[in-house]
Amino acid sequence: PWSASNSSTSSSGGQIRPQLAKEKIEGCHICTFVMPGEPQVVLGKDKAFTYDHVFDMDTQQETIYNHCTEKLIEGCFEGYNATIFAYGQTGSGKTYTMGTGFDVNIGEEELGIIPRAVNHLFRGIEERIQAATEQGKPVPEFKINAQFLELYNEEVLDLFDSTRDIEARKQRSNIKIHEDANGGIYTVGVTTRTVNSAAEMIQCLKLGALSRTTASTQMNVQSSRSHAIFTIHLCQVRVCSDNTTDNRLTNNSEINEFETLTAKFHFVDLAGSERLKRTGATGDRAKEGISINCGLLALGNVISALGDRSKRSTHVPYRDSKLTRLLQDSLGGNSQTMMIACISPSDRDFMETLNTLKYANRARNIKNKVVVNQDRASQQISALRTEIARLQMELMEYKTGKRMVGEDGMEGINDLVHENSMLQTENNNLRVRVKAMQETIDAQRTRLTHYLSNQANQALAKAGEGNEEIANMIQNYIKEIEELRAKLLESEAVSENLRKTLSRASTRSSLYGGPSSFSSALLAPEKEAIIIGNKMEEAWGPDDTFGVAENVQADLANITCEIAIKQKLIDELENSQRRLHTLRQQYEQKLMMLQNKIKDTQLERDRVLHNMGSVETGTEEKAKKIKVEYERKLSSMNKELQKLQSAQKEHARLLKNQSQYEKQLKKLQLDVTEMKKTKVSLMRQMKDQQERNRAAECRRNREIASLKKDQRRHQLKQMEAQKRQQELVLRRKNEEVTALRRQVRPVSGKVSRKVSLPEPLQEPSHRATPARMHTYGVASSNGARSSPVRMGSAYLSRTARAKWQSLERRVSDIIMQRMTISNMESDMNRLLKQREELTRRRERVSRKREKMAVEGADADRSLASLNEELESLSANIDYINDSIADCQANIMQMEEAKEEGDTVDVTAVISSCNLSEARFLLDHFMNMAINKGLQASQKDSQLKVMEGRLKQTEINSATQNQLLFHMLKEKAEINPELDALLGSALQGGKTPTDHLNITLASDLMKLCGETKQRSKARRRTTTQMELLYASSGDLSCESPTGDFSAPLLPLSERLEAPTDMQGHALGHTPDREQTVSPSALSARPAAISGSRSPTGTERRQLERSPLSRRRVQEKGSTVTHIPAPIHTSPHNTTEAKTKGSDYKSLGVINPVTAPKNSRGAKLQCVYVAEGHTKPVLCVDATDDLLFTGSKDRTCKVWNLVTGQEIMSLADHPSSVVSVRYTSSLVFTVSTAYIKVWDIRDSAKCIRTLTSSGQVGSGDVCSSARSLSIPPGESQINQISLNPSGSFLYAAAGNAVRMWDLRKFVSTGKLTGHLGPVMCLTVDKLGSGQDVVLTGSKDHHIKMYEVAEGAQGSLSSSHTFDPTHQDSVESLAVHRDVLYSGSRDYYIKKWDLASKQLLQQSASAQADWVSALGVVPGSPVLLSGCRGGLLRLWHVDSLAPLGEVRGHDSPINGLATNGSQLFTASDDRTVKVWEAKGPLEEGVH
Repeated sequence: PWSASNSSTSSSGGQIRPQLAKEKIEGCHICTFVMPGEPQVVLGKDKAFTYDHVFDMDTQQETIYNHCTEKLIEGCFEGYNATIFAYGQTGSGKTYTMGTGFDVNIGEEELGIIPRAVNHLFRGIEERIQAATEQGKPVPEFKINAQFLELYNEEVLDLFDSTRDIEARKQRSNIKIHEDANGGIYTVGVTTRTVNSAAEMIQCLKLGALSRTTASTQMNVQSSRSHAIFTIHLCQVRVCSDNTTDNRLTNNSEINEFETLTAKFHFVDLAGSERLKRTGATGDRAKEGISINCGLLALGNVISALGDRSKRSTHVPYRDSKLTRLLQDSLGGNSQTMMIACISPSDRDFMETLNTLKYANRARNIKNKVVVNQDRASQQISALRTEIARLQMELMEYKTGKRMVGEDGMEGINDLVHENSMLQTENNNLRVRVKAMQETIDAQRTRLTHYLSNQANQALAKAGEGNEEIANMIQNYIKEIEELRAKLLESEAVSENLRKTLSRASTRSSLYGGPSSFSSALLAPEKEAIIIGNKMEEAWGPDDTFGVAENVQADLANITCEIAIKQKLIDELENSQRRLHTLRQQYEQKLMMLQNKIKDTQLERDRVLHNMGSVETGTEEKAKKIKVEYERKLSSMNKELQKLQSAQKEHARLLKNQSQYEKQLKKLQLDVTEMKKTKVSLMRQMKDQQERNRAAECRRNREIASLKKDQRRHQLKQMEAQKRQQELVLRRKNEEVTALRRQVRPVSGKVSRKVSLPEPLQEPSHRATPARMHTYGVASSNGARSSPVRMGSAYLSRTARAKWQSLERRVSDIIMQRMTISNMESDMNRLLKQREELTRRRERVSRKREKMAVEGADADRSLASLNEELESLSANIDYINDSIADCQANIMQMEEAKEEGDTVDVTAVISSCNLSEARFLLDHFMNMAINKGLQASQKDSQLKVMEGRLKQTEINSATQNQLLFHMLKEKAEINPELDALLGSALQGGKTPTDHLNITLASDLMKLCGETKQRSKARRRTTTQMELLYASSGDLSCESPTGDFSAPLLPLSERLEAPTDMQGHALGHTPDREQTVSPSALSARPAAISGSRSPTGTERRQLERSPLSRRRVQEKGSTVTHIPAPIHTSPHNTTEAKTKGSDYKSLGVINPVTAPKNSRGAKLQCVYVAEGHTKPVLCVDATDDLLFTGSKDRTCKVWNLVTGQEIMSLADHPSSVVSVRYTSSLVFTVSTAYIKVWDIRDSAKCIRTLTSSGQVGSGDVCSSARSLSIPPGESQINQISLNPSGSFLYAAAGNAVRMWDLRKFVSTGKLTGHLGPVMCLTVDKLGSGQDVVLTGSKDHHIKMYEVAEGAQGSLSSSHTFDPTHQDSVESLAVHRDVLYSGSRDYYIKKWDLASKQLLQQSASAQADWVSALGVVPGSPVLLSGCRGGLLRLWHVDSLAPLGEVRGHDSPINGLATNGSQLFTASDDRTVKVWEAKGPLEEGVH
């Protein structure tokens, strides 16, 4: 099966039916194997096919349903379409799998897919209703409709239509297939039944299934003869689901929104693909089989187009069949589709199984686009919900700052959002790292504490003071110390980070004019330069394209950068000087203060010392206290003094540097002024450069425009010259083609007339292909490159030749592969038949053995022999089974090689062709097709000849065997040994006598002893043949070998022997008698043709044949219908000349001697009418008169009794293109006129009819030669009379003019053709209406029914389809069948009752089919072509019966009378032909 979900790839698989009892009895082996646990089928020995599901022979129906169909039914409840169809050969179990058979005794477990799906569907409906009721929601509403269609012989029939008649399937159906705007397929005129329960649905299904067409074939007793499509339409209205992301309104719970979902489920039960030779179908069964295979072929083409990746872009042929049209949305459309490929496991069906598995393999590649089927309101609600959710999400993004509107008004995502997400990611990563590092630190701290405590414990232990309590206390102290140390380090790191952040913030603020900006500015001059450079680049832009401008721009950018840097430095230096000045003042003040403080301290010290000396010595403690206090004061002051001294040193250093700063400042100021001057000069230079560039660009643009103008003028002149040259070449080529055509064969009158007249525009396209073919023919025949070949040299490129060679190789490879596979298949079929026969024999022998074992009489010996026979039969069957397996393996190998060996991608080669290459390939394919068709027709004719020879040989063999037995009966009376041999031969005579082998014949001859007595044996042969074939007259002509042993020659010698014996066997005169010399005639006056006398039918023909009577009068010999050659003496010819000197030399109908190479032909030219001076264009004949029209502007009337020209109807304006005769009136056509001649007493023109419907009394048209047609008139190509001779129909231009000959008035015309009407013929219906059949240059054949008294413009009642590929040149009616010949070299056979094409010949002629006629008295159609060949075709099968070289020039016309045929040709003669025997078996 293959299934599809939303834009999913299709899947495919197969089900294998169990072997039938008949197959087991006939010894069929199983050729399929399913891999356990894998969805894989192995065919033959090792060819594996993989699918989604594979079901072996023992799989139950429930398993198939659960895997294939269950999810499709569930999808229907969600609004998805579904299709499931079974495909496979006839009798592979499709109807059983689908469940449309409805056998009476079918069990619950054997129910097919459709009944299970119906039960599942209604069970699902009940479950959903019950769930909604339990949840307190509104109950969903369901509506189910069903349709049941049958596709029988490409007609769609309604199986639910109870009023339909059983025979209505043969009538045209009124059901139409349409496509809606969304690409869905629906039908109009089909009965739709609303169903409420599963039982009701099953009842409908049973009623429809009983109306379905089934019949019995050799492969299936109850074979489906049509495709059945059972469709369920499910419509449900349910509450919308709440799983949407939009924020509902506050009163959402009070409002229930409903949605309507629809789904359709197709269950397709296809009729099986079948081979007619295996089903044995005939009649209606065969037509049904052909129709079934056509539909399945179209389905296969659709699957190939959809599944083949290389053909994805090509057209998918859905409209090739109504089956594919109905399933259009299931194949590559809006449907989940499941395909079950049903196959037979028997090796007898190996080829069908292989094709089915390949078919299913292609189907896996199909991709369907599945959407939910909602009604318009539900779709709109769903779309609005989605839109609201999207807008709410956008609004939230705007609120959170994620989305913003840029300066240009475009929406975009905020950069901060991206940065924030990146930082969050980094933060998360760092958190993870910190956590990991914290764990590491804790572990390290624990280890350190442990080490330190161990160390302290060891020290205490050495001192001898250690105990456990002290150790624990030390460990706790150390642990606490380490924790505090870690916290201290952490806080120091945090404070360090804070300090850095603070300094960074102060540095950032200093850049904006803060107090300490000098140092930071000194740190980043490069950065400032880069920024300024970038700004300069932005200011300049990329518009300047010249090197000078680029250099100037670079210089200017550098200068601007340096100016900015130095200006910054100057500002910094000035700021630092100001800061130094203020610092100096501060330091000086502080120094003064400190100096004053020092002085005060010294004074205080002196005072204290003085007091100490004067004051009495106190206590020692007081002294110490004072001393300590003063020491402290002194140390603090010393520290302060040191700080001040260092500050003083720094100050001195700064004062020292101040001079340097001042110098630097002055230098920088000078540099800045200099750079500003340079910048101004550079700006001025750049401006001048830009002006110069602009002027140069304008000048260049003007030069380019003038150059383009000159170039266009030059190109125009060049193209005009090229066009003139091409016109000259084309004119020359046309002249060469015309000359070549004239060289290859003389053109007919019609063609020469067309060449001389200005051709319409559409003519060259019609004539291009023949012209090209003629040029190839000339080139190949001459062997050298002649001038016409150069016409194709434009597209005879090397690539085109290479493509043609690759395609030709591909075609030959495909032909070889298919031939090989076909041969292998025929070998396999032969082996299967042998196995079947051996199996039957084995069954018979085993039954015989069982019977003998029961009887028990003389059992041992017989049983042993029977056992031996059984063993040998079993061994033979095993050998044949091995051969069949090998054959199947070879077929699989060939198939794989065919797939792998497809190195030349034909579609790629063809799609890569340009127009000239395509023409080249088409030309070569045309020649190839013609050559292949010619070879096929030649092989076909050879086959027919060989079949005829074989049949003749069988007849001869039967004749000889009968003669042998007749003769041996007499000998057996006196020879007992011979009698015994004859008896044994007759006992074995259950087989036909023609199987008597050569050895028996030789034994009999030896016993007879007749081999030496040649003369007696010869006489005996004659006697026996007279006894056997007394009715055929005396056949005593010479035997090919001269004695009796001729019938007993080996087969090869008998085939090489002359055809006399064939003539005897068929009762015909030997062909050698046509060349009897005059001396032989005089030596045997009794009969010209030996002693044979004509039969009764031949006597009637002789009495009716005027030519024979004339020959009898002239020669005085015995009457015969085969004329002997007459050698006219010079005296006779001079006599004729003097006799005809009074008037123009009259034409004569002379007899013809058959040439040596055509003496075996049964259709022979017996007379030739000579007298016209130019090509003969038309001919008409009765039993006594012959009428011929020629390009010499005359129509001659000949007497067939005397063989002389009676009169010549002259004075036509141009060539006589058509002639007809009825009741003493002759109608001749020339240009736009029809002349009516009364020939009863003299050649008198009594009326002149024109193409426009005018009637003139007498001869009103000019007798002077004129090719021009008067205004308002049109060329008349052909005329025809109705069977009663009362109406004349003339093909004038695009219409047919009707004339009532009783009044000589035009009654109207038949219209409808788009091109000139080239030929027409008239027949009569049973109702008395005239049926006019016309063939035109527009390729169409039309039929007009003209009632008695019809007037005005009549349109056609039918146009025959399919049309010819070129102009229709000839028509012929035989009973209820119409034959049409065309310039496309084909003959088509049409049924006038059903108006259908019955057959089309293979390539009928080597040139235009210019004339058609039915041979009188034979079911044989004769066709003549412009190449001068006459071909014979069987009127029923249109099989070719051979060909005869009629003329060396084009054949222009063909007519028949009661016994003869007449052909008119460009060689200025009319030949008279007669059939010399039955032509149905071939002309030779």
